[in-house]
Amino acid sequence: MLAACGEDSQEDVLQNLNDKWNDVKGYELDATMEIKTGAEPRIYDVNVWHTNPEFYRVKVTQQGEDVTQMIIRNKEGVFVVTPSLRKTYKFQSEWPKQNSQAYLIGALAEDLLADSNVTMEEDEKNYVFTAATRNNHKSIMPTQKIVVNKKTMLPTSVSVLNEAQEEQMLISFKNIDLGMQHKESEYAVENFSPSNGDEKASASAEVATTEFQTYYPSLNWDNTKLVDEEAVLNDGVERRILTFEGEKSFTLVQQPIVYEENSTLPVYAPGDPADLGFTIGAITENSISWEKDGLSFFIASDNLTQEEMMEVAASVTTGGLK
Repeated sequence: MLAACGEDSQEDVLQNLNDKWNDVKGYELDATMEIKTGAEPRIYDVNVWHTNPEFYRVKVTQQGEDVTQMIIRNKEGVFVVTPSLRKTYKFQSEWPKQNSQAYLIGALAEDLLADSNVTMEEDEKNYVFTAATRNNHKSIMPTQKIVVNKKTMLPTSVSVLNEAQEEQMLISFKNIDLGMQHKESEYAVENFSPSNGDEKASASAEVATTEFQTYYPSLNWDNTKLVDEEAVLNDGVERRILTFEGEKSFTLVQQPIVYEENSTLPVYAPGDPADLGFTIGAITENSISWEKDGLSFFIASDNLTQEEMMEVAASVTTGGLK
């Protein structure tokens, strides 16, 4: 049934949602995020804190894996913290203003208001909105369906779709506590940084000296080819450099992560945080970097857009070139 059959117009509902989701002093929510872009779906637990005006903490943990990452925004800046790797990166960034995320309900409300072509359908229990996405994945996942419970006027799920209208990501909200305010001191990065006694990080130091399998992007870019692949030894750590040339040229560099045994200070990272789904990286106009499976990755390009770099990064996997 179309919205015209109901009591409220689409404009009224949208305005009510925006008022309810954004005119609060803070919130906390729990959700699951299922990523379906790889060979096997990956499921993450997501916990979000937000205190107005600009304090955020997003904690993402992959189910079945003991690896947690956090994005923290406080008065000092924006940070990405990975305790198991002893890594804390600091950004001079306006995140999340320039990169909407489906698990931030304020950003969802803004997505709906920003799309002049948004549509609304409804059934007995829910409003279902179809709107354009506004994040770094928008070129390959341009559409989202947002389901809102009529009784609570809160989102229950968000499906992010590719151009073929296939679901690539599903956010399922389990609990949303509007009005929950965490204190400013609770957003301090020191509360979440790794301690010097982190045994996992120390044990992982061996990764830097072991043989590793080369990762390749899996892309259907007909006019872009791998033209060179070389290995370089630097301070005992092997670095592999893959050069791709054609209409969309880029260089992919990968090497084992070098763990800093006693380093807990934030490292400055250029650009903005980039949520790749499977990890949180850093993106600039001409590069993107991230860490996964004990390896650090870096892509540099003079002619790829940020969206195209995100597409390459999301496709990188072990095995032969596809």
